[in-house]
Amino acid sequence: MLKEFKEFVMRGNVIDMAVGIIIGISFGAIVSSLVNDIIMPPIGMLLGKINFADMYINLTGQSYANLAAAKAAGAATINFGVFINTVINFILVALVLFLVVKGMNAIRKPAPPAATPETKDCPYCLTKIAKKATRCPACTSELK
Repeated sequence: MLKEFKEFVMRGNVIDMAVGIIIGISFGAIVSSLVNDIIMPPIGMLLGKINFADMYINLTGQSYANLAAAKAAGAATINFGVFINTVINFILVALVLFLVVKGMNAIRKPAPPAATPETKDCPYCLTKIAKKATRCPACTSELK
């Protein structure tokens, strides 16, 4: 059983998948930083010095200075600012993946054109026969 497991793990597909997952996690961290540290601060400044990460609805009725204070107090909150950041994060990841797949499809060689068929159907018995045949071998009909 150990030998079978080793063969399974050492297959190219499993290793490729593991590398893809590791790169995907790293890419996700980069995109999260891009959204949280580069894209959202200027948008917040344009909208009146708003920090989207601190936008929330407090369900307890008490007042807190920011989301971190509300969480520390254990208050029930709806964190719609964090949700906005996550949606932008997802859109950026989806856009980059779309561009990568589109680029890979452009690089990939096009499929060879379909070969012309070497056979034709007999008009009398519908048997497949050679394209150059003048008589059907099944029904002996003369072909034009």
